[in-house]
Amino acid sequence: MSLDIRIGQLGVLGVADTLTGRLSRPGERVLVVDDPEFIDPETLAVLDSVRRRTKRPMIVTMSESSLYSKRKPPVLSPGPEARVQLNPLRYEQVNELLTEILGAPADADTTACILTKSAGNPHLVVRLAETASLSDLIALHHGQWHMTGDTLWNEHLDGTVESLLEGLEADELTGLQTMAIAGTAPLDVLQQVVHSDVLDRLEQRGFVSVIEDVHNNVCAAMTPPVLADYFRGQRVLTSRRVLKNRITRTLSAAPQEDHVASTPADSLTRALSALRLERSSDDAATARHFHEQISALERHRYEAWEAEKTISNAVRLLSVYWGSPLDPSRIERVFSRTTTSEGDPSELLFLAVTKALWALYSGKGLDLAAAALRIFAKECPEWSAEGEAAELFLVASHDRMPQNLDEIFARLQEGHPHSAVIACIRGILELYRLNPSEALKAIDSTAGFKGLPRVESFIRGLALFSSGRIEESIVYALGQRTEARRNLDQLGMVSSTYIAAQALVYRGHFDEADYLMGSVFALGRPGLLVNSLHDAMLRLAGLRTATTAISPTATLATQARRETEDVGPLPGTAKGVYQLVAGRPLLPAVFDRKAAHLVQQQLERGYVLEAVHSAMLFSCLLPGRRTLELLRRTLKEHAATSHDQLVAIAAAVVEEDHPLLGALLQQYEPDADFYQVRMLLRGAFKRYAFVDDTIGAAAMERAYAMFATRFPSADEPLAFNSGSYSPLTVREIEIAALAGHRSNPEIAEHLGISIRTVESHISNALRKTGTPSRAALFDLVRETSPFREKRLSE
Repeated sequence: MSLDIRIGQLGVLGVADTLTGRLSRPGERVLVVDDPEFIDPETLAVLDSVRRRTKRPMIVTMSESSLYSKRKPPVLSPGPEARVQLNPLRYEQVNELLTEILGAPADADTTACILTKSAGNPHLVVRLAETASLSDLIALHHGQWHMTGDTLWNEHLDGTVESLLEGLEADELTGLQTMAIAGTAPLDVLQQVVHSDVLDRLEQRGFVSVIEDVHNNVCAAMTPPVLADYFRGQRVLTSRRVLKNRITRTLSAAPQEDHVASTPADSLTRALSALRLERSSDDAATARHFHEQISALERHRYEAWEAEKTISNAVRLLSVYWGSPLDPSRIERVFSRTTTSEGDPSELLFLAVTKALWALYSGKGLDLAAAALRIFAKECPEWSAEGEAAELFLVASHDRMPQNLDEIFARLQEGHPHSAVIACIRGILELYRLNPSEALKAIDSTAGFKGLPRVESFIRGLALFSSGRIEESIVYALGQRTEARRNLDQLGMVSSTYIAAQALVYRGHFDEADYLMGSVFALGRPGLLVNSLHDAMLRLAGLRTATTAISPTATLATQARRETEDVGPLPGTAKGVYQLVAGRPLLPAVFDRKAAHLVQQQLERGYVLEAVHSAMLFSCLLPGRRTLELLRRTLKEHAATSHDQLVAIAAAVVEEDHPLLGALLQQYEPDADFYQVRMLLRGAFKRYAFVDDTIGAAAMERAYAMFATRFPSADEPLAFNSGSYSPLTVREIEIAALAGHRSNPEIAEHLGISIRTVESHISNALRKTGTPSRAALFDLVRETSPFREKRLSE
């Protein structure tokens, strides 16, 4: 209310009268009470009295563990009641909160680490960020916050953690200390070192999270994970070495069960239901489990390599870095000190490919990456064809597709008809140029290549997506992701999630796609092979915000690498599409020209799959003749017929043939492009409204309403925000900008026009925007003025 209104001055009834008066004002008003168990009796009496007198809704917040707290919440007067579960913050929410707290966005690794350590608790997110900046554990560089080391723990967090632990019994503290040493462990094993009653009490208080491990065992871990950093501090553990040794012996003897492969869902409905059920799980707990297991695996394999620096041990270690975060010093050490004289050719090829990927990852350039593969081809002439194929993959992915690809593969496979390496690389490149059937044919001719983990499933899932079998690709990719999640396979998690997210967004399931991508972002930036897919998902996650925000805003796309090119081999792996959509050229003709130019670049580089999906997105967001013609021609050249209905409807929109459009919509049979058709009709309305074509806009509004009536859907089509595509003319905007602080005669004199003309323009602007007053119209125009200035300059 304010500091000058206090119970001591007015008494309980006086404050209740004041608050009742404020709540009785016109408008929707509610009472919000945070943690009522800490409220003093006098304030509680005020709230109870006001609630009885005003009948206003009251929102009361309390922690989940309040049922088990010794401090009971007070009893208020009875009234309507609803219990709402507030889930922990997701990755994108943590990123938004960090931007607000720190004044600039954090990079992917910093965001993931803070999410993991805080378990999505907003208070801990803020404390971790603030104390890390105070302790120089994060630093601002090129507009982003980056971690300066590998930890966020600092002495300023001691008080925060101790306040969380306040009120715990001695055996509960000991239990948490034990769990900090044990890490994530099977529940039946953990009960051997922590009494089950103590575990129950800790879980009731919210300090234990439960997940399933790779062997289907129910595992438990401490939450939030920042508590483990506190208990693992040297000052805490120096007197606990006997306990630590006992725990280590117990856990090392834990029984292991054979892994049972999971069965993918056999329908989209089942797959999405399983995904929505998974959304109730804890991203932070899963991410921590990944980190712990992968870190242990990497440490074990590095120690094995240190003991015996053979090519086999090096390959086992480097395979971890293909999908999971890598240690630059270790990878350089492995490259320089591994004994290669007795290595198997397949292992030497894997080492050469890893060197090439590392050269690209660390910014050393494509030439140096290709040189590593040429050296291998010289040293292993019998495997020179595989080495050349690997070089071809790098060049095609980071430069352009060769013109004579068929001739090259015919030559390479002539002496190696059953080479899995060549077959897998051909499968990927066939996807680049939109030949999904040839991609499947390539991988079906081989049993697979163990040096390219999960590449066959990636090709198969993306081939389903690119051939228009969207539902099948979602089901398949989600099944592969479930298996990868269970197997703690970060490479598989990233690659399968990329396919599933692209397909889900294509069908309009943005919430499910956002969850999937957030679960991958929580793991931190991945390793060498799938880094570009991680960037693609960051841009995809920011796409909806970029289109719907009234003014330019920071999105997760800011965490993607900035040094990448505008054009890439797969949808979203390059930054051009996102930048064009986020930049939003305001004239439809300008948007079409820039979109067509970008699609033409993609086609010239041989990236047909990216070009087709970019052109479809652009054509649906803001239909344009140039972009549509490129799309239509490309699909025809590749005999792709799965988008025929969409292209025909788009052509009718662009040609402004409203009778044909109506007939096509009446004849339309729902297919994989159903969501795209809705986007197209909404985008067509925006296109007409922006150029002040009220007749065309009304026709598109009728077409959209007819389509929505015939095919109802709860999914809102992706579209540019009306704030950026205002139907106002330049003169109406100019007058509206003056209407907030000048009268009609003053505006008329300033612009040299009649008062009647001013009145007419203001009346039209109010009608077009739906604003209730001159002041509201002025506020709307003021919010969108940066866009208007850009429009006039263009």
